[in-house]
Amino acid sequence: MQEIRHEGIIGGELSGLRLDQALARLFGDYSRSRLQGWIREGRVLVDGQPRKPRDKVVSGERIELRAVLERQVPVQAQEIPLEIVHEDEHLLVVSKPAGLVVHPAAGVADGTLQNALLYHDARLALLPRAGIVHRLDKETTGLMVVARSPVAHKRLVEALQARRIDRHYQALVVGRPTAGGRVEAPIGRHPVQRTRMAVVEGGKPAVTHYRIAEPLRIHTLLDVKLESGRTHQIRVHMAHIHYPLVGDPAYGGRLKLPPGADEETLQALRTFRRQALHARCLELEHPVTGEAMAWEAPLPEDFSSLLDVLRRDLLARKFREFT
Repeated sequence: MQEIRHEGIIGGELSGLRLDQALARLFGDYSRSRLQGWIREGRVLVDGQPRKPRDKVVSGERIELRAVLERQVPVQAQEIPLEIVHEDEHLLVVSKPAGLVVHPAAGVADGTLQNALLYHDARLALLPRAGIVHRLDKETTGLMVVARSPVAHKRLVEALQARRIDRHYQALVVGRPTAGGRVEAPIGRHPVQRTRMAVVEGGKPAVTHYRIAEPLRIHTLLDVKLESGRTHQIRVHMAHIHYPLVGDPAYGGRLKLPPGADEETLQALRTFRRQALHARCLELEHPVTGEAMAWEAPLPEDFSSLLDVLRRDLLARKFREFT
């Protein structure tokens, strides 16, 4: 447990507000629900006296806050390699490999990114989910931002909710769309298969933008940008418009192979057993300094190798047609 002491004076612009409202403006690095909890615990004094969250404050009153940060989760630190793209006092940006679960959940007790983060920096135990503010599916690769301080955590969560963090992906899909587009369709639990998501009436609003990066023979490499961040969003949306991701075990459907392809191409597609999805680029304003920042992560080797094989397949087809 870590205790941090803060002091402040109620100014004229805060006079007449409820105590919890005034604290949210004075100490904006903490969430209002957390501040309310500290008021109830007696960790907030107004002119030396405890108050209730609904009590009104007046100009000139002196506020003392003893903020306490406690270990949030009973997750053990584990020595798991991390590819760190950026690190400072408030932020970590990591490139997640395929096969790494982001945090413990049903059926996954350890061996996750959260375990790895706690080993890298034990102080992350004071933050919810060790500072993780968004997630990638187990078999999706690429960039994730992690908070390292309470102020960064709060502001990153707010930036995600306000859609001020840009996340760009590369996805290899089955099919040949003629142009880019926008998918706006609500996502929720599949009505029958509860471990899957689906486009469903009454689901949460979700918007995905995509454009063609590279057409192949019966596949297309897309650049995809998320406007919202629902579970399995890109996978569900692309399958919904009949361009499922290559290798997707949940939404990909039956394996489709290029007609007349050589054995190398057939083998490459048959053995690619995960969704071909990579979080390529991350853009945001630093939550503390306000500096505009951006990072890119190259495609992982298995994805890159599959693309090379499909490019050779396309060239071979063009050569046969030419001759």
